Amino acid sequence: MIGILQWTTLAVCGVVTLARIPSALRGQNRSLFSIFALMTLAILLSIDAPYLAVDRALGGMNIANLVLRFVIFAAIFFLGLRVARGFSANDALRLITGPVGISVAAAASLVVIAVFLMMDTAGSSAGLVGVAAKDHRNAALVEYYGAAGRLYPAFITAALFPAMVRTFRSRLPVLVRSSAALLALGTVAISLSLLSPVIPPSLGFLRFVFNYTAILCLVLGLCLVWIAKTLAVRAPKKQANFT
Repeated sequence: MIGILQWTTLAVCGVVTLARIPSALRGQNRSLFSIFALMTLAILLSIDAPYLAVDRALGGMNIANLVLRFVIFAAIFFLGLRVARGFSANDALRLITGPVGISVAAAASLVVIAVFLMMDTAGSSAGLVGVAAKDHRNAALVEYYGAAGRLYPAFITAALFPAMVRTFRSRLPVLVRSSAALLALGTVAISLSLLSPVIPPSLGFLRFVFNYTAILCLVLGLCLVWIAKTLAVRAPKKQANFT
């Protein structure tokens, strides 16, 4: 089940990324293409086989996992900017780009790097499962590392949540409101991923469900706005502009 969810999410993101290539080559909204491309790379590095191949090429010290964390940070940052501007969420934009947002990004980045350096990362292991299995110290550090990696995405999506709710309750076109609903669901899924450290082993699959549900909702939400703008003959003044 987990494998199907992973590869399905990768396929969706990959198709969307490829679909945006012609527009990107024409110089149209390359930032949206970058978001989809970064998400596709993040999903690729979260799947066992691609992760192991990449990490072994980097020396087998799980550097690929550290790269994955910052790919996610970059993707979620640009997504936050795009969504905030598209839905005229100036409050969210100020929060993301202001002192608070910069501080959260810096703190999360420093903690991720510091904890990574404290772990015994020898031996490629997707999800750092092998690292956590070495001893109790490494197991605890992997949990701290994961929590730090989820902090910034949760902050960005939480900042966007009020704007998504406002849009969903507005009188904008159905596709735009549907996209807001999907984006809001994605923010909820990311927030729920913060509960990962307290999820019992028997329910460990929920970690994957939260993570990949969040990605799918965010990607599909952006796609719906893209489709809505493509189909609209005259876009309402308040309609989100992502294309």
